[in-house]
Amino acid sequence: MHNFKELIIWQKARKLVKQVYKTTSSFPSDEKFGLVSQMRRASISIPSNIAEGSGRGTNADFNRFLDMAQGSAFELETQVYLSLDLEFISENQENLLVERVQEIQKMIGALQRSLN
Repeated sequence: MHNFKELIIWQKARKLVKQVYKTTSSFPSDEKFGLVSQMRRASISIPSNIAEGSGRGTNADFNRFLDMAQGSAFELETQVYLSLDLEFISENQENLLVERVQEIQKMIGALQRSLN
């Protein structure tokens, strides 16, 4: 079992959630139940799955939850690109979010390799 609160990846994922909430707060109100909701849920899923997996009894179980966190990270990355395409965010905002998401994706992959 791993203490998720000590994992740098979980800490960075929490910060990403905050950034996604701040960024999406300026989206058009008609996106509240569309892209805003999707992006927020995907971002929340990343640290949540890391935490849940860390509490499982085996590395194989933890790895399975890391797979789900990774999937959510790729989903969020796509949604960031779509937000730029729809002109809801600036290129600077897109670059910042994508950089943070890709860092987490790499960290998830490294953590998975260390568990195998």
